[in-house]
Amino acid sequence: MSNFEPVVVVFACDYCAYTAADVAGRMNLSYPSGVRILRVPCTGKVEQLYIMQALQKGADGVLVAGCLVGDCHFKNGNLRAAARVKRVQSLLDDIGIGGERVAMVNVSAGQGAKFAEIATEFSQKIGEMGPNPIKQGAKAAA
Repeated sequence: MSNFEPVVVVFACDYCAYTAADVAGRMNLSYPSGVRILRVPCTGKVEQLYIMQALQKGADGVLVAGCLVGDCHFKNGNLRAAARVKRVQSLLDDIGIGGERVAMVNVSAGQGAKFAEIATEFSQKIGEMGPNPIKQGAKAAA
């Protein structure tokens, strides 16, 4: 398990979280190399299916990173995303995978340091949990 480096998919909203990740890069702040950022127009467009597919296709954890509450450029996309994340967490708990493999965070565009910190802490948490059992099952079935 010591060689395990988790893959974390981050669905990052274009206006805030993605920009925060970019700011982190410009500040030469690092976060684990297993963090994969997917730019989305708004986290409100991240359906539950996308989160589950990310886990099925190899992610050990999924982070949905949106604008601060009240700052969504599409009014309430981040609130819709938070509700969807909660439903996925509940589903993952019900099937024994662990809902904590999925999380919702809110960052502003200028919070590059916070983004790097969140990405690092979440990746460490997923690393402590071990590989995603869904991914292992998918490999065995192939």
